[in-house]
Formats: sequence, structure tokens, C-alpha cells
Amino acid sequence: MRHIFALLSFIFIFSSCEKQDIRPYPCPDGDCNFYFEIDTNLNKTFTDNNNYIHVKYRGLNYFTIRGVIEPLDPWYVINGVPLIETQYDSDYWVIFDTIQWNIPTYSYMGWFTDRQFQVPFPIGNRTYTLTQIATIMPPLNIVGYTIQKNMCMDCPYTPTLLGTYSKYNYEPRQQIFFDNEMIGDTAQIFIRVLFNNDSGPRATRDTVFNVIFE
Repeated sequence: MRHIFALLSFIFIFSSCEKQDIRPYPCPDGDCNFYFEIDTNLNKTFTDNNNYIHVKYRGLNYFTIRGVIEPLDPWYVINGVPLIETQYDSDYWVIFDTIQWNIPTYSYMGWFTDRQFQVPFPIGNRTYTLTQIATIMPPLNIVGYTIQKNMCMDCPYTPTLLGTYSKYNYEPRQQIFFDNEMIGDTAQIFIRVLFNNDSGPRATRDTVFNVIFE
């Protein structure tokens, strides 16, 4: 009987000594707030009654989404680096068919338009065209990633390849592809923020941008 009592006492003491996770919640106030918007310095935007953001094409082949994220609890800041991560994805893919570009050409006779011989004399443009690009270039997601033909879709690391990321930054910025061929289309841009992208307590927050290209 004495041995049984000693055994039970040992089990009780051992179970009482189990380590408890003392790490705090990643967000000091418990809310884990963030804010994202399209940079209107480059593209004019407005939001309609259906919560679609209309983005105006202005000749640039991209627009920028910028964000501000609530700082983490100091426990999750290592040597001044916050364990914060922002992930981007969308439902819009671009397939390239033909690419054409112009290259200016100049006089091969060595003619110049100034006395310092710094500005060569232009004689025209040469146009180059590549067709059937889709056969050699995989589709492009507008947030900036592609899916290669030989990509392993069942590997443990595969989810890290499906999207683009901004890490360790409270003010992330992401450029979104946008050219004139997309005018009139709609897209959804998905943003996920991980408050603590390492082990331990973590908070995840999501938002979606519904976009109309104009």
C-alpha cells in the first residue's frame, strides 16, 4: 500500500510540473487591427454602392496596395524585427499570347544632332514581335507569382509558392499587375495577415478587395 501511495504521489508531482505556455497573445489589445488601401497617388479610385473599388488605368502597368498593421506584443519582436507576415493572392490570371516592343535605331554613319557628338541622329524604330508566348511562359497571377509546369502540388512547401509575401514589416506595399487589356474586367484580391508567423499563439486576419479595372 505504501508503494502505491508513493507512485501516485510521484505521478501527481510530475503532472503538476508540466510546462504551461506563458507566451502572451500576439496583439496587445486583443483586436489585431490592420488597414489596407489602394495608393491613389498613382491610380484614381472610387468605391461604388456594391463595395467594388474602381481602379482607373493611367498608363502604368501596375497599381499599389499599401497597408498599416498594428504592432505586435514585444514578446514577438526579435532584435527589432516583428514576426508579422502579409500574404497576397487573387482570382485573376493573365495569359500572354503576343508581346511586341519598339527599339529606336540611329544612324550607323555616325551622325549626331549636336556639336558635342553626344546625341545620335535617329532614323526610325524597329519593331519586334514574339508570338505564342503562352507555350513558353506560364500564366501570371496579378499579385506577382506563376505556377510552373513542373511544380510539385503535393509537397509540404507548395502553399508558400502560391502567393506573394511581405514579412517583418508593419507597412507592407504590394504592386498589382494592371494593363490596358484588363479594362472592363473584375478581380478579387485576397490579403491575409499573420500576427506571429512563428511558433506559439497566432492570430490571422483576412480582407478582400473587389476590384473593377477601368
